[in-house]
Amino acid sequence: MHKLSIVPRGTIDIRFAIIIIDFPKTGRYSQICRHVLNSCMAKIIAFTNQKGGVGKTTTCVNLSAYLAEMGKKVLIIDVDPQGNATMGVLGLERKKSASIGIYDVLCENCHIADAVLTSQIKGLDIIPATVDLAGAEVELVRVPGREKMLKKYLDAVRESYDYVCIDCPPSLGLLTLNAMTSADALVIPIQCEFFALEGVSQLINTLKLIRNSGLNSTLDIDGVLLTMYDKRSSLTDQVANEILKHFGSKVFKTKVPRNIRLAEAPSHGQPISLYDPRCAGALAYQSLAKEFLQRQPTATSTATSQPIIEEQVFEADAPEDDTTTESFGESQTS
Repeated sequence: MHKLSIVPRGTIDIRFAIIIIDFPKTGRYSQICRHVLNSCMAKIIAFTNQKGGVGKTTTCVNLSAYLAEMGKKVLIIDVDPQGNATMGVLGLERKKSASIGIYDVLCENCHIADAVLTSQIKGLDIIPATVDLAGAEVELVRVPGREKMLKKYLDAVRESYDYVCIDCPPSLGLLTLNAMTSADALVIPIQCEFFALEGVSQLINTLKLIRNSGLNSTLDIDGVLLTMYDKRSSLTDQVANEILKHFGSKVFKTKVPRNIRLAEAPSHGQPISLYDPRCAGALAYQSLAKEFLQRQPTATSTATSQPIIEEQVFEADAPEDDTTTESFGESQTS
């Protein structure tokens, strides 16, 4: 009797090769074979939240960068017409000069492999967003099977990577729908402010619709990340507690603080691991990458041998008005 085991991505147990040969028409074993083949292909993760400004692109870029630095092969796909992930990985000049992007893939103007660009980090590639992507939703609206256009082309590159990270636009339109239909899992960054909670319920409803409609019945939430976290704020604690009540163990223990260096890095065309690897934001995303790998069912011995990540809270930058208030108080006292 053959026993099912988990193998690291990119490898295959010879016993399963024998199963594929010996039992090509047996339903039970064909399911096992599909499981094995999937374990050898990239896990596709969509970074999504219909609320803008929650750190979605920052998380996609920097988590991908640290995964690459930890030895994983990672592909970022920028499906946000704003192209912020493209800017954060390639820089302004390479973003402007990019003539082929995900738009051309969706419109069948090029093969997906031809749209891949390398980055400054070994193992990190990107398919950029070009200016044409802004019109993609209008152009695709009459295309049959428009919700699965991206999924159709991703199979051509899945075997070359460990993770494919899709940066979604801050909306629940056709591009986001394509990303969620293609993805194995979602990572949802949520800003620790009241308004950030409003869009989450609609996102969850969309997730349920995608599952129930058959577009992607296995789509699940891989993790919820608290961003712009400031432990000095009581509102931050209240929002964090509400998110924890709703999502439970899905919430990452690592919390990303407000950090000016994270905001500066994209303007230099660099992930935070290159721009300022010692700042609080960099340490937070490095911790997140380790925690993320520990959560994966196919985690290698390298990842699982690391200590279990405890709750990680990094110091947020002091607000500018705090300094002003203190100075004013001192001057008043004197």
